[in-house]
Amino acid sequence: MTTRRDFLVGGLALAGGRAFGQLPGSARQRVVIVGGGWGGLTAARRLRLAAPEFDIILVEREAAFRSLPLSNAWLLGREPEALPPQDYALAARTFGYRYLQAEATGIDRQSRRVQAGPQALDYDWLILAAGIRYDYAPWLGDDARAIEAVRRLYPAGYVAGELDVLRRKLDEFKGGDLLMTVPPGPSRCPPAPYERAVMIAASLKARNIKGRLLLVDAGGGMQRFNRVFAERYKDQIQHLTHATIKAIDPFARTLATEFDEIRFDDAIIIPPQGAADIVRQAGLLETDAAGKPGAWAGFDPLHLHAVGDERVFLVGDLLGRASPLFGAYPKSAHMAARQGRIAADEIIARARGVMPAPTLPDSECYVHTAVDPAEMMRIEARYRLRGDGLIVQTVRQHEDPQPRGEDLDWARGLYREMLGRSSP
Repeated sequence: MTTRRDFLVGGLALAGGRAFGQLPGSARQRVVIVGGGWGGLTAARRLRLAAPEFDIILVEREAAFRSLPLSNAWLLGREPEALPPQDYALAARTFGYRYLQAEATGIDRQSRRVQAGPQALDYDWLILAAGIRYDYAPWLGDDARAIEAVRRLYPAGYVAGELDVLRRKLDEFKGGDLLMTVPPGPSRCPPAPYERAVMIAASLKARNIKGRLLLVDAGGGMQRFNRVFAERYKDQIQHLTHATIKAIDPFARTLATEFDEIRFDDAIIIPPQGAADIVRQAGLLETDAAGKPGAWAGFDPLHLHAVGDERVFLVGDLLGRASPLFGAYPKSAHMAARQGRIAADEIIARARGVMPAPTLPDSECYVHTAVDPAEMMRIEARYRLRGDGLIVQTVRQHEDPQPRGEDLDWARGLYREMLGRSSP
């Protein structure tokens, strides 16, 4: 007998017209993973290796995975792209799960169904690893024309599709005031704007360009970078800290803070962020004491399932507050990969009738703090449960004045975990 589920998935198609094969009977539990980033890919491979009895479908709108953690040096032409794009269809064939190139646009949690393009996918378990959304409203309100202009003219470079545009922009910059915003936290990879600022300043200095970077920072910066800005790049970087942005006019090329109106010749606008739109659509945003929804996903910090729905797991940058002691987990690639593995293990245990013990993730990232000569910093975050059940965070920063490719070794290790290989 052919079930509705067999019919639906039997009709799914990959890009290029290749069809999925017919599924076995409906007794096979299905995990749908929305989002093919570090968290989603790690979860897919872990599930396939540890639970061959599952049917696994990865839903991702792009055809290839592209790495972001090592992108700043590449953006300024200082290094080749360290980890070339990886084909999703190849990864799915290699590990034996299914890949649907489509955008997930809706989730019906009551019916356990994901709308992905024209297809409706039933699920037994769902992993949401859909990443972030840009929130321009605090700066641009609901002005659709201005929002479109900022996205097109002044891309943030925080999603892979913007990287090539941003690289061309930086390569073509010949002088004047280049503005870059640092949004209020939490945000994706908090050290990234400061590393990018160092790379831009070094490029301006090396190319003898008469220009400067105006770094408009919602916070106070990071101590190590602040020192580098002042000591090495005082002529190339003007760092405006604790600057609350009130408005941006992309057409007049002006930015207004509480105290100043700043004019710029070109810009990299990194806006405030929140969980991907599908998290909001699914009703999974965290809420405050009054029930007002926030910007990020609400989740059980000990098991990663959604608040009020133990069939849905949330991983990666979309997560909200993990602990009242420190707030949100770092929104890093390493953290997303660890959470993807944890979510997979949670699903495997629960599907087999076992309630798993809590497993806490960890985070590690590498950022350049200076170039010519190169200096690097490794940032580690570790977590433990306190006696009262709250999660405690310990962060350590390790400075390396003579880096020897440790960042690439780290990234290749994550690639091996996700894809079974370092890179092509």
